[in-house]
Amino acid sequence: MYFDELNLNDNVLDALYDMHFDECTPVQEKCIPEILNRRDLLGIAQTGTGKTAAYLLPILSMLDDGGFPDDAINCIIMSPTRELAQQIDQAMQGFGYYLNGVSSVAVYGGNDGNRYDQEINALKLGADVVIATPGRFISHLSLGNVDMSKVSFFVLDEADRMLDMGFSEDILTIAKKLPETCQTIMFSATMPKKIEELAKTLLKDPVEIKLAVSKPAERIQQSAYVCYEPQKLGIIKDMFKNNDLHRVIIFSGKKQKVKDINRALLRMHIKSGEMHSDLTQAERDDVMFKFKGGMLDVLVATDILSRGIDIDDIAVVINYDVPHDAEDYVHRIGRTARADKDGVAITFVNEEDIYRFQQIERFLDKTITKNPLPQGLGEGPEYKSVKKGKKGGKRGNRHQHGHSQKKGNKTTNNSPKNNKAGKKGTPQTQQETSGKKPSHKPRRKKNTHQGKMDGQ
Repeated sequence: MYFDELNLNDNVLDALYDMHFDECTPVQEKCIPEILNRRDLLGIAQTGTGKTAAYLLPILSMLDDGGFPDDAINCIIMSPTRELAQQIDQAMQGFGYYLNGVSSVAVYGGNDGNRYDQEINALKLGADVVIATPGRFISHLSLGNVDMSKVSFFVLDEADRMLDMGFSEDILTIAKKLPETCQTIMFSATMPKKIEELAKTLLKDPVEIKLAVSKPAERIQQSAYVCYEPQKLGIIKDMFKNNDLHRVIIFSGKKQKVKDINRALLRMHIKSGEMHSDLTQAERDDVMFKFKGGMLDVLVATDILSRGIDIDDIAVVINYDVPHDAEDYVHRIGRTARADKDGVAITFVNEEDIYRFQQIERFLDKTITKNPLPQGLGEGPEYKSVKKGKKGGKRGNRHQHGHSQKKGNKTTNNSPKNNKAGKKGTPQTQQETSGKKPSHKPRRKKNTHQGKMDGQ
């Protein structure tokens, strides 16, 4: 389905045309009509499915059509992290390029005093769309900086992530301030019981839209080392011995482990940096700047980077430990092989993680290649089927095989490329599109002016 077959207003369609967005993704096709019909909605969809546009486009279209107060907050979008809030705000700028006076502000921690004052001013003046992290928004709410009495749209993006980060009480506190007539929209990558309970609390007669959990791109060459915990650094040392690995992310589920890994890499004279919640926002920004600019070859991170963060040209993702579940595994390794490029994902599996990794293989319906350990490291655990709670055996790599023959680049993945507007002065953002040429005639651009965007 094409965007101009939906009931979006002309200003939104003009922006989409400039960005070369023609055909909807499945989540957009299913969600946009329901949101335009003012239904509460629970969407189960992962990062990369186009879910941001699925809620932003209909909300911006309705706001631009009018009938909402000019001096009040009309929409609140909650994001688990500062980085995702920034991305939503950037998408807002693109989609809202031709809107008539629809304003927005991004509200998140880690800013200086001037930025905080700007947030206060925008909130008190009534920015139409507020994109916020729960903790920062609660801070403003407790200080009386926010009037929620006229909010028409309340969106929770990556709701499961917010609950995992301990924001459940904050979300409920915020939701209690909403008017009875407010339309609530929830998106979550997973559907655990706590999300079901939150949905029952917040949503009124919702429509539920579930998309199948995506699997890793075919272009990702997946493999694993079955090893004991002390052998992991030896494997990394062997991988970097030729000093030819760059653009690498190493994931670990614990921030103390991230710190330990980064210190070990620095002792190996590998240019690395660490990313975790103990860093100040300024420190995180500095690390990201250096990594994106090529001053660091390796970024060691907790799962803060595994969802919704766009870093181009990641060559290798290393799971220093096995992710909690298959969906987290998909999120982690999905940082590589983007935009139709090839990528490599390597997972270290110790004896305690064998069962969990086998669950991931079952989910993927794939036997992931097991690499032999480098010479001098000895044998690793035997990779055999184990029951939950059991550990693997202690004999070596009899069931492991090498990965010296790299898989070809041929792929059956027909997922579309990301399209961006190529000309200066037109809105730009990212989204999955079909890559097909539009069946409609080119849209004629109106003489509209760019909407006011606060908080930039």
